[in-house]
Amino acid sequence: MTPEGEALLRQGMGELGLELSAEQVEQFRQLHELLLQGAAQMNLTALRQERDIVLKHFVDSLTCLRGGWLAEQGVAGEKRALDLGTGAGFPALPLAIVHPELQLVPVDATRKKVDFVARTAAALGLTQVRPLTGRAETLGQDPEHRERYGRVVTRAVAALPILAELALPFLPVGGLLVAQKGPITPEELEAGTRAAAEVGGELRTVEPFTLPVTGDARTLVIVEKVAPTPPKYPRREGVPNRKPLFWQAT
Repeated sequence: MTPEGEALLRQGMGELGLELSAEQVEQFRQLHELLLQGAAQMNLTALRQERDIVLKHFVDSLTCLRGGWLAEQGVAGEKRALDLGTGAGFPALPLAIVHPELQLVPVDATRKKVDFVARTAAALGLTQVRPLTGRAETLGQDPEHRERYGRVVTRAVAALPILAELALPFLPVGGLLVAQKGPITPEELEAGTRAAAEVGGELRTVEPFTLPVTGDARTLVIVEKVAPTPPKYPRREGVPNRKPLFWQAT
């Protein structure tokens, strides 16, 4: 990462109210280098420019910290968070750098991506990151993972009705889904609210905001688990995406 990239990183983090230590900046520098190396070998990210990686991966990942939802107390297992659909490790890796007390489980269905996240976490000394390969539909029905995470974080993964069905089974009652999204339509929000209720959730807040420096539109959606998820959810692999609850995608 160039000095200009570091300055951009500090500026973006500063707008989020985060101050990075020299060690954390070095970890982000290493992450930038490893991401570029990995992207040259496999389809990890379409972003290649330093500015885009710093702002649209590193800084954007940490917008899930807005409102303090990840740190909210009172839920068993609250320090254990599942990053559903982590891809190249976002938001899990940036979260692990700035909040080493969080036990993070990044999940993706693509083993090559999960292997990259595991290697990168090890290289950065992020021992609290435990990547997992699998599909949410299968893992959400597994007693080892169902209702075992105080928080589920997702970043630009799917429409809200799909997210609700895939994410809420991992949460105990009182747990939170922290969904990072772009602009959200009233139709998606209505369907997502109904889908959340179907699987034991209740919408707590929808916060539109802009990404630091770029001004790009973002939305943070918080769903609380208020009742057990019916055993039939999540449905079998592929069904939530093909037939989202209460949602007809256009």
